[in-house]
This record gives sequence, structure tokens and C-alpha cells, in this order.
Amino acid sequence: MSPAAPDASGGDLFAANLTGSLLAVASSAFIGVSFIVKKKGLRRAAAAGARAGAGGYSYLLEPLWWVGMVTMLVGEIANFIAYMFAPAVLVTPLGALSIIVSAVLAHFTLNEKLHRVGVLGCGLCIVGSTMIILHAPQERTPSSVEQIWHLATQPSFLCYAAIAVGVSLFLMLYCAPRYGQTNIIVYVGICSVIGSLTVMSIKAVGIAIKLTIEGINQAGYFQTWVFAVVSATCIVIQLVYLNKALDTFNTAVVSPIYYALFTTLTILASAIMFKDWSGQRASNIASEICGFLTVLAGTVVLHSTREPDQTASADLYAALPPKIYWHIQGSGDIGKQREDDSLTCEFITVVRQDYFV
Repeated sequence: MSPAAPDASGGDLFAANLTGSLLAVASSAFIGVSFIVKKKGLRRAAAAGARAGAGGYSYLLEPLWWVGMVTMLVGEIANFIAYMFAPAVLVTPLGALSIIVSAVLAHFTLNEKLHRVGVLGCGLCIVGSTMIILHAPQERTPSSVEQIWHLATQPSFLCYAAIAVGVSLFLMLYCAPRYGQTNIIVYVGICSVIGSLTVMSIKAVGIAIKLTIEGINQAGYFQTWVFAVVSATCIVIQLVYLNKALDTFNTAVVSPIYYALFTTLTILASAIMFKDWSGQRASNIASEICGFLTVLAGTVVLHSTREPDQTASADLYAALPPKIYWHIQGSGDIGKQREDDSLTCEFITVVRQDYFV
């Protein structure tokens, strides 16, 4: 009878990994669709008010953006449940499938062309994801939230968390106001660094809920509520800066870069906190790394074939009103103004409008 126990346990762990994988795939499909719907909503909102990339929140009044949010919420719930069953090393890389979904839909709905080489990139993502699924570690669920708290307060993870918070604050307070509109790494970097902490806290909350459903109540532990507050805070920050990134840059650029940074940092955080690779054979670890690198190669190929977003540059060529006023400084005459009624509405600038007042 003793040999049967490990087999049964191994079968349970395999079933848990399979369930987590299927939920992660479903999550990727919903999230990929949400990228497109939210992008269309942001475009509509930008036509009626201040853009999200410029600090506006008019998208909150756009129904299409809320449809995208609901779709993303469904995907995130599926992803949340997936973390209850499978390790982050398995669930997180499967997010690459959302890139494929968003790239294909963007090709047909947003006129962001997907070339033949981009199809190759999608294929690489699928192959890499398959390798990760086949060689994923079998993670045993902690028996209480106190065990997860012990993992979260070990010195190695506390050091990672402190570095992540420090980098995020630097990007939000210093880099975002100066370089956020021109450097995609700023907004996406904030989402990715905070996202790695989001996954760890969400996984803790998910395990606590799972244990509670199984009859081991975890609601009485203060650690459960700490993880819940951290999760909610990190999710809000991610949403704000992801909206800024999507509104400022091309969807096909945001998705792969966000995936690469977010997945890398999440795998690192999970390896530090949950010791995902502890006890695994070197061949399995090597296969997982190769699968992840294959997925990264696919995202790079997919990204390299996409055309830059023309939305921002279009703002440089806008119709001016019939009357134009400007200040002239020189020869001691400061503040002279000139009015010209001869210009028509069809007059188009070739320089930025902020040169005129």
C-alpha cells in the first residue's frame, strides 16, 4: 500500500497542474480580447477628452472601455483561480497566449498589421508554452496562510520586495513625469515590477480561499487580510499605468514587452518565495528555461514585425483655428501680437501647436 500513496499524490499534483494550465489558457484568451476592446475605448475617449497617457480619466465615461475592463476581470479571475492549483512558474508564462490573441485581433480590428514573420513569432510562443507545461514543477499547497507568511517574510524575499518597491517609486515619481510619454519601459516597467508582487500576494489569497473552502478557515488570520490589501493596492497601480501605456504606445508593442518583463520578474519572485525549482531535476529546469526563452524569442519576433503607433504623431498635424496669435521677441519688441484673418481652417501646421498661443 505504501507505494500507492506517492502515485496518488503525483496524480493529484498532475491534475492540479492540468487544471491550472487550462484556466491560464482561458485567462489569456479573455485578457487578449480585453487589450483590444480597451484600446478602442481609449481611442474613443481621447477623441472626446484628455487622453489617459496625458493624465486624463475621460475613459472612465466610455462604455467600451468598461466592456474591456469586465473582459479583463473575467480573465484575471480565471488567472487567480489558476494560481490556486498550479505554480507561478507554470501559470505566468502561459500569459504569452494573450499576446497572440491581441496580435491577431489587432490585425483585423485596429489595423495593426500582423506580417508573416509575426505568425512565426506566434508559433514560437505556442511551442515555448507547451514546453513549459510539460516540464512544470509540481507544487504542494501550503497547509495554512501562516506558512505562506513565513515564506513571504524570509530575508531573501523581503530583499526582493524592498528592491521592487524602491524601483517602482523611482519610476513613478521621477521617470514617469519626465520620460513616460517617450519611453515605453517607464510605464510597462512599473506594471511589471508591481505585477510580480501582485502575483505573489494573489497566490497567497487564492491558497487561503482554497483552504477555507476545504474546511480550514483562514479568514481569522491577519496575514490573509494583509495579502488581500497588498493585492488590491498593486492591482490598482497596475491598471492605472497599463492604461497609460496602452493609450500612449501601440498595443502590439506594449503586450510583448509587458509580458517579457512581467513574466521574468514573476518567475524570479516565485522562485525566491515559493522555491518552485527546489527538488527538481536539472533536465526539467533546463527544459523550462528553454521553453521560456523560446516564448521570449517569439515575443521579440512578433514585436519586431509590428508597425509603430501613429496615434501620437498624428497630433503634430492638426487643423488650426482661423485666427492665429503669436508672440514675437526680438529687437526690444516683446509681446507684439499679430492677427491674421486670411487663414482658413484648412491651414495645417508642420510643427507642434504649443509653439503658438
